[in-house]
Amino acid sequence: MTDALKRLSDEGVAIWLDDLSRQRITSGNLAELIDQQHVVGVTTNPSIFQKAISDGHGYDQQVADLAARKVTVEEAIRMITTADVRDAADILRPVFDATGGQDGRVSIEVDPRLAHRTTPTIAEAKQLAWLVDRPNTLIKIPATKAGLPAITEVIGLGISVNVTLIFSLERYREVMDAYLAGLEKAKAAGLDLSLIRSVASFFVSRVDSEIDKRLEKLGTDEAKALKGKAALANARLAYEAYEEVFSTERWAALDKAGANKQRPLWASTGVKDPAYKDTLYVDELVAPGTVNTMPEATLEATGDHGAITGDTVRAHYAQARADLDAIAGLGISYDEVVQLLEDEGVEKFEASWNDLLKSTEAELKRLAPSEG
Repeated sequence: MTDALKRLSDEGVAIWLDDLSRQRITSGNLAELIDQQHVVGVTTNPSIFQKAISDGHGYDQQVADLAARKVTVEEAIRMITTADVRDAADILRPVFDATGGQDGRVSIEVDPRLAHRTTPTIAEAKQLAWLVDRPNTLIKIPATKAGLPAITEVIGLGISVNVTLIFSLERYREVMDAYLAGLEKAKAAGLDLSLIRSVASFFVSRVDSEIDKRLEKLGTDEAKALKGKAALANARLAYEAYEEVFSTERWAALDKAGANKQRPLWASTGVKDPAYKDTLYVDELVAPGTVNTMPEATLEATGDHGAITGDTVRAHYAQARADLDAIAGLGISYDEVVQLLEDEGVEKFEASWNDLLKSTEAELKRLAPSEG
């Protein structure tokens, strides 16, 4: 079952689970995935927590206690989610120790309603890091224009960051620049750079979903032949940019001071189109020093029938450029698509956060003790 997952791991791809719930923690399921399925990290987002809190009764006791204290719904969410992240971080601590802090990480996201506001994002990141209080936490900050200076500031404070919602190659370069600027600030402040880690979450499947829709609308044979190619091309060129940035003199100076590279993380790797192989965005994005965060269905599919055949990224840069050029040649604007996806990504996370607020509020009311 796990041969493909082991091969993937051996190729230098860290396997992270894109899911978390109290049930996973208390049942031993997360520990089992770490032990048997080569899982070495966990990512979360508002949708994941909304589903976890709405399903079953795993949170009843904590919610009842919070209701008795009459906390606000926002505070309840923070207490619930940081408790899960803290417990998951403890379960992953042996992985963190064994990998020198590279893996064994758990990500928690800043309130997505702050995505376009720099100062509150910084304040929220600091608060989350303080609340979870585990060295193997990553604070997720979206790669919006307002998020970029927040990334620099938070890294500069020595807080490890997962930069999320990256769709465009230009924005990805800005993210790497923000990370290096943050490391330079941390170095100037005398912090130990070796303790600071970061991943850059480059979203994959949504690029195909949007571009395929436009190719299908064109309806020509040439357009149809390009379906399913944009997302891989985009991600592969992101890895090329990563190799370029982390071989500059600017990076060499930070490397010498003990800094760690910001690893590319492939996010949104569950296929959206059932016509595609369910392990497409795993099999075709194998490269050393990367992370692939998978929903459990994709993890299981990869373990069962993933085709891990070595590096499937670095030999394909020219083809990736050709594919994106061919799509542009059909009148589909790359810049328009990636901006739309970023805007939609923020909106979806905001909507999920609002759903999380509603479900948590309903649970607080349901479990509130009678007065007395």
